Amino acid sequence: MPMFKRADAEIHYEVHGKGFPILLYAPGGLKSEMGMWGGESTIYPNGFPWMDPRTALTDKYTVVAMDQRNAGKSVADVKADHGWHTFADDHFALMDHLGFGKFHVMGGCIGGSYCFEAIEHDPSRIAAAVLQNPIGLWENKDTWDAAVQGYVETVRGRDPAISEATIRSFGHNMFGATDFVFSVTRDFVKACKTPLFLQPGTDKPHPAHTSTEIAALSPNIEVQTEWRAPTNLQESIKRVHAFLARHTPK
Repeated sequence: MPMFKRADAEIHYEVHGKGFPILLYAPGGLKSEMGMWGGESTIYPNGFPWMDPRTALTDKYTVVAMDQRNAGKSVADVKADHGWHTFADDHFALMDHLGFGKFHVMGGCIGGSYCFEAIEHDPSRIAAAVLQNPIGLWENKDTWDAAVQGYVETVRGRDPAISEATIRSFGHNMFGATDFVFSVTRDFVKACKTPLFLQPGTDKPHPAHTSTEIAALSPNIEVQTEWRAPTNLQESIKRVHAFLARHTPK
């Protein structure tokens, strides 16, 4: 079980395939763990209507999957000033550890916001981003309040020395400091030159309104409206492959 050790965290990750690297950000909100790509998670045991990039993309790419800090097998400290930038630090440190400079990112659910945060963190290193089912704030504040409460229970269950107030400050930084996609602003997306491929969301945690805004704001975006399995699974894989191939450095 590969573990990447940082000063305040141990990050569980896996590497699949060979080729230009892609860093995956799994679905699951603050419980984002790599098994969710394939329906392996004990949280959502019945699977999901999307591809598993750990198998679907490994014929052309080196695919790096990971459990986010304090999700799955990853463990980490929590500080009151932690937020999206803390996760980005993990992501870039892991890719540095693996020896990858420039790379693609692909995220489902909360992973779309991690993709935007990665682009903001260092746009020179992100070749392209696939945003699948992105989250956003639209008539769903209770969803994110519940996510933070779940995080409180998970983290304090492991380490009661981390106060609930500290974790709630972290939760505010994640889901209460800004609206839209939480990690970046609408102005950022409007100015984002990085190529984006969007597979829109349609439900409460992944509002259609948010995906519509992303599509309208981004100056460099391709949208696949019908992408869910089983009907559209093979077309989804085909379209993502074609998008990544167009934007993979030669």
